[in-house]
This record gives sequence, C-alpha cells and structure tokens, in this order.
Amino acid sequence: MAVELPIDHLAEVWPDELRGRRIGALLHPASVNSKLEHTSQILGREDGKLFQLRALFGPQHGYRGETQDNMIEWRSYKHPRLRIPVYSLYGEHREPTREMLRDVDLLLIDLQDIGARYYTFIWTMYLVMRACERQDIHVVVLDRPNPINAVTVEGPRLNPDYRSFVGMHPIPVRHGKTVGELATQFHDECFPKCALTILPMKNWERAIWFDQTGLPWVMPSPNMPTLDTATVYPGMCLLEGTNVSEGRGTTRPFEIFGAPWIDPEKFCRELNGLKLPGTYFREMFFQPTFQKFAGELCGGAQLHVTDRDSFRSFETGLEVIRCSRRMYANHFQWKQPPYEYEFKRLPIEVLLGGPVSEFFPN
Repeated sequence: MAVELPIDHLAEVWPDELRGRRIGALLHPASVNSKLEHTSQILGREDGKLFQLRALFGPQHGYRGETQDNMIEWRSYKHPRLRIPVYSLYGEHREPTREMLRDVDLLLIDLQDIGARYYTFIWTMYLVMRACERQDIHVVVLDRPNPINAVTVEGPRLNPDYRSFVGMHPIPVRHGKTVGELATQFHDECFPKCALTILPMKNWERAIWFDQTGLPWVMPSPNMPTLDTATVYPGMCLLEGTNVSEGRGTTRPFEIFGAPWIDPEKFCRELNGLKLPGTYFREMFFQPTFQKFAGELCGGAQLHVTDRDSFRSFETGLEVIRCSRRMYANHFQWKQPPYEYEFKRLPIEVLLGGPVSEFFPN
C-alpha cells in the first residue's frame, strides 16, 4: 500500500485550532505531493480557507533549487505568482529574523530529508524552531519518509564541541529518523517551549526504503539525483573533506569518486580486497564538469551497492579515505577551511563531528 503524505490530504488533516492562522512555509523543490504537485500550489489553493499564506522560506540550494553547486548562497525575492516574499535561509541569514517572521504566527515545514547528519535541511529546520520558540510562533511539520529507511543507524553521535551547520545537535551520521521525528527530538531536547505539531504519514513503516513507498523521487538537492545517491551519501560525503573528488560535476555524485593521480585498476583491487559488505568498486575514468578537478581526467571508481541491507555507507567512506591515504600519501590532502560557515576546523572534522585523529590516527 502506497505511503500517503500529509500534503496529500492537507485540508483533512489540518488541525481545527490552527485554522485562520497567518502562515509561512519552509519548502524546497522536493516539497511535492504524491502527484508531483508542489506544496506551494496546494498552499495557494488553501490560502484564505485553511489559513492566510504570508511568506515562503527556502534552505540551501534555494526554494526553487536554483543553486547547483555546494555552499552557494542565494538571495530573498518576491514570488512572482503569489506576490509574497521568499526568504533565503542560506545566505546572509540562516535563521529567520524577527522581520521575516513579522506577519507570521505559524510556520509550516515540508522538507524531504535524506537521512544523513550532514544534509543541511534538518539544521535549517532546527534554526527555524529556535527562532519560532523565541517569538512564540507555532511550528507544523509535515512528515516525510527517511529514504534510506528509519531502522539502520550508522556513525558516531556528534561531539558537541564540533557543532556546525552540518551538525548542530548530537545525532548519529545516519540518524534513522524522519524529519518529523527529528523535529520532535529537537523540541524535547532543545526547544521545549516551541509549540510543535507533527502531521503524520499514512501506511509508512520504519524498515521501508523510498522505492518501496510508491512515492515519486524528486531531487531534494541538485546533487542528490537518485535513491542510490542517498544510499551512499552518509559515508561518501566524507570525501568533501579531502582533495579526492566526490563526483560532483558528474551524473552520479558520491557514487563516482577519484582524482587525476589515482590508478583505477590498482585502487579498485585494493578496495575490493577489503570485502566490505554489500559493495563492489568498479574501476573508471571520469571528467568533472565543475568543482574539484573540473575539466581534468580523473581515475577512480564507481561504488556499486550490491546489497543495500548489509551495506554500511559510513564505514565504507572511512575505508575509501584510508585506502586513498595509504596508496597515494604523496598526493592525498585534507581539505582546508572554510567549509559550511566553519572557518577554523578541518572540513573532515566538521563532517565527522569529532577530531580527525579518532578516525585516522596517523
């Protein structure tokens, strides 16, 4: 039975006590219903009936997904059809200001997360909840599936001393929760005075993957094209903290990785020799169109997940880095700051959520 989202039945599930509120909505391109209609269109139809729509907000990569590359800020603007402001929460401000919330007494959040601590949408939600608690604004979260299932948990909990915009609260790397469950956790552990309502899904089960939900996949961000990408992301995103390409600028980011100085045949022989569960590394060459090594021929691999239930992305990512350091010690380097608004710590430490020496001792 297909999963039904709260946005599929918004008029039916909208709480009576919240009718007539002046609302803002935090959305992105994957904020769609099961028929691929964008949440903003549904909100526009209900404007004046269920509530009064006063503002829109967007996270990293933009409300419309207009910033392709990573860590590119975007500016607020006026929505051409709805004639209301669209506020950027990935630019001059990452937390809504008092002025942004001036005409709002309820903020609706409808974001598709992908199940990893580094994915910044959940931290935009965290900051929205913090701002709303301060200004006594009700938060309503429309729940969505964790695409890589909500059972499997991987990686360490964030060390609080290593908080950043890719980790603001101690949760594991692969957190095993839905966006609604994370909002509940943030409420209970950080913002207990934030009035919070979670509108649940129907027919969802914790163990299912996104391709078992019956819902259409829409890229939550420009470099998250498929469920396969999301599956490998909790580990392979660690390459962002190195001078090895994580495949941005290719059609399979985070699955494809390498560098001009890597010999694909030797590299894959070494990686496959580790016999990591559910993996096969296929040797390949590629040429990124942007980001690291743009326009240069790189040797490396494509990570094929042969059994996603036994596959452990985080440990796989660690082993890829260990192998790269061991085989190419004269070339491998840790990327230097800044990274996601962090200007002092190494990007790899920001991603790991702790000291690099705990994972790579030498």
